[in-house]
Amino acid sequence: MKRLIALVLALALLAGCSAQPSPLTKPDSFLYVEQVENLPEDFILGMDVSSVLAEEASGVVYRDFDGKEQDLFRLLSENGLTHIRVRVWNEPYDENGNGFGGGNNDVEKAAEIGKRAAKYGLKLIVDFHYSDFWADPGKQQAPRAWEDLAIEDKAAALHDFTVQALQTIQKSGTEIDMVSVGNETNNGLAGETGWYAMSKLFSAGSAAVRETCPKAKVALHFANPENSSAYMDYAKQLKVYDVDYDVFATSYYPYWHGTLENLQKTLSRIAEGYDKKTFVMETSYANTPEDTDFSGNTISDESAVTKDYPYTMQGQTNCVRNVIATAAQTTNCLGVCYWEGAWITVGGSSYEENQKLWEQYGSGWASSYAAVYDPEDAGKWYGGSAVDNQCFFGPDGTALESLKVFRLVRFGNEAELKVDDVNNLFLQAEVGQPVALPETVDVIMSDNSAKAVPANWIGAEQLSGAGPGSYVLSTEVEGREVSCTVQLIAPNMLENGSFESGELGPWTVEDLGGAEQLYVEQKQSDSLSGEWHMHFWSAAKNSVEFTMEQTPSELSDGVYRFSVSIMGGDGGETEIYAYAKLDGELVATAPMEITSYGSWDTGVVDGIEYHAGQTLTVGIYVKCAGVGNGAWGKIDDAALNAVG
Repeated sequence: MKRLIALVLALALLAGCSAQPSPLTKPDSFLYVEQVENLPEDFILGMDVSSVLAEEASGVVYRDFDGKEQDLFRLLSENGLTHIRVRVWNEPYDENGNGFGGGNNDVEKAAEIGKRAAKYGLKLIVDFHYSDFWADPGKQQAPRAWEDLAIEDKAAALHDFTVQALQTIQKSGTEIDMVSVGNETNNGLAGETGWYAMSKLFSAGSAAVRETCPKAKVALHFANPENSSAYMDYAKQLKVYDVDYDVFATSYYPYWHGTLENLQKTLSRIAEGYDKKTFVMETSYANTPEDTDFSGNTISDESAVTKDYPYTMQGQTNCVRNVIATAAQTTNCLGVCYWEGAWITVGGSSYEENQKLWEQYGSGWASSYAAVYDPEDAGKWYGGSAVDNQCFFGPDGTALESLKVFRLVRFGNEAELKVDDVNNLFLQAEVGQPVALPETVDVIMSDNSAKAVPANWIGAEQLSGAGPGSYVLSTEVEGREVSCTVQLIAPNMLENGSFESGELGPWTVEDLGGAEQLYVEQKQSDSLSGEWHMHFWSAAKNSVEFTMEQTPSELSDGVYRFSVSIMGGDGGETEIYAYAKLDGELVATAPMEITSYGSWDTGVVDGIEYHAGQTLTVGIYVKCAGVGNGAWGKIDDAALNAVG
């Protein structure tokens, strides 16, 4: 009997040891990685893999670097990850049990993910959305069960749900290290706006964490750190309302959220001014511009975003390394968590084949069943993964070399510098004006440095005497072909058509609904071209209604075309159109719409006949009822061109 007991104890100890991550060693790699010096041993390197169960149910198999099938959580642990993040929705199903998608992440799935993470020594970060589906700065919809509750009752319901959820997750054997009370809560939480109500909910969630997981850190999560003044106000309001929390967490996506220098400065000010820990709760970067699941990606070569790194494995590696380095240099920053690094294509050969899997298992960002809860967004635009090109796994589930970055940051890897990417160019010029072609082309090296290489453009002669249109020139640098697309346009008769003066200038804006924000904004990632655009946002229903117009002078007799572009979201019922007026009378319109971030719609009013002595006015009318936390949008690139 003693031998049997000893054998059982030995096996138990062996099993326990096998669950712990092995000491990290430097892996072989062709990637260049600069070492992050003085990286603390307890620095969090996390990854959100909330979609993993839905992915595997849809047939996805994860593989190591040699293509051999491997448990995802083992792969992540062996490659330097320390934490797993998982989102939790209250009830992401319709009345028939059909999942809304996005992983169908209820409490039970969080517990299962926590159990699998614990097997390989990975700690858990629990991300409560307090919604039945996605919550973000533009959308903080209450769970259906809480919709009609007064704030005190909603706070009690949130507290009880948090306690019950954490108890369920704990039973899986996982170590809950951090709990996020809400997800990107800039403008609301669980259907509530305003700091009084939000703080009631924050405090209820925090109290539930303290009661259930006293060792876990309580995090509050916000987005848009490029707006430093807003972040300082969030921290101030949390102190005013005496909200109990440990960690001020942020999303940081370099496409949209400003510079790393600003991120470090902003988080350090909060840490030092309010005695809080900070944490980069979400980040990611693309390793390719290509889509693999027949459902468009958030980021592509066509996306109007800041692109500080090439969309390559080396570019992804450099971005992640630099975010980690910045966090390590930030006051009281606990670490970095990568968002959905394993949400790859489910592997079907067509959109229709994939859609069946997304609908059945919830492996796409949303299913059609989500329409019962979110009819204006997910219910219309449901589909697959929008981040399959930002993962650390290829379409067949094989680990990409860039996954090694989480190990390599501790050692560095002075690989031979090579050309990583070249930048294709785009120029715009007016017909009849000289076109100044660039004399050099930037080659991006594997350390993300740029090297200017002389360019000898082939096809430049076609620009001489050319009319409106796009003309493609080419040159070869470092063995790679680089293109330069030259777009010749008719002269724009509007002044400040792209708002690059930073002011309205000759534009006249009439606010008909009392919008909270209606101004010219500088943000390259939100502009169709240049750095400036017209911005609007308002939280209240039916408060977005305005016109923006201009009356050009010195027009010649002829036929004109007016165009203007818009993008936005959360519009609800909308009425948007470009228009032309002659002598104050509306003579033509072109309908337009807003749908989602980065999806620009251009309204074109053709055939405007103008005669000397008339007054021509062109503009855009925008009216949005709004959904969630208010309609928003951007207007850019207005032009009036003579066409005859």
